[in-house]
Amino acid sequence: MAQTLCFITFLLLPLLFSRANALYGALFIRCQFTSPGDYDSVCLEQYYFSQMLIGQYNSTLGKVINYREETQKIVDDLNNNPGFLSHQAWIAGVCRIKSKVVHNSLQKPVEPYIRLTSVKDPESEHPAMLRCSVYNFYPKQIRVTWLRNEKEVTSDVTSTEELSNGNWLYQIHSYLEYTPTFGEKITCMVEHASFMEPKCYDWDPMTESEKNKIAVGTAGLLLGLMFSVVGLIYYKKSPIGRVLVPTT
Repeated sequence: MAQTLCFITFLLLPLLFSRANALYGALFIRCQFTSPGDYDSVCLEQYYFSQMLIGQYNSTLGKVINYREETQKIVDDLNNNPGFLSHQAWIAGVCRIKSKVVHNSLQKPVEPYIRLTSVKDPESEHPAMLRCSVYNFYPKQIRVTWLRNEKEVTSDVTSTEELSNGNWLYQIHSYLEYTPTFGEKITCMVEHASFMEPKCYDWDPMTESEKNKIAVGTAGLLLGLMFSVVGLIYYKKSPIGRVLVPTT
């Protein structure tokens, strides 16, 4: 599929205005490419009037193509205008330069964000289901694997396709249906071009509320222990119960 870079400029120019309605003209400039090269970049400049496409300049053809009978003379005048054609050739050159810059930047892999969560499926035959969600990665190629006690799981696993975010980035979701066993280790392993090696994410069945309760309890215990130590030190150093005999 062709990768398309769009430099779109909405120039809404009022061509005709009346009390009853308004008609507008619009210009769209699009630079389209699939790889960084002069042979591949195409600059398309589209002209609209009242939401209808009336003509389009194509840098490959080097001329404006007419789509409306009423505008044929205007298109002919543009194609015979050296100044207009020279300007369009300059825009096509900018398109070629920008295509190289953008294509090179897209060759750099984008590291994904991974989230491991527990979900419920009332139709599942298993009492538990985990979801490994991988967000905002590039390029599209990726591999998500489930491990149970460091052994790959091949059954009861479903995954979505690589879903496009519409901004060159992708996301994918993998699901594991299972029956929890005490002491087991479940891992979601992700392999992607942005990683030097596969990354593993272990499932922690403890909920956030339980973690917060443990953290608060631990903090309270440490605080109480600290006060006990301070009190003991103060008691040891206190002069109460001692008789001081003056010396002469």
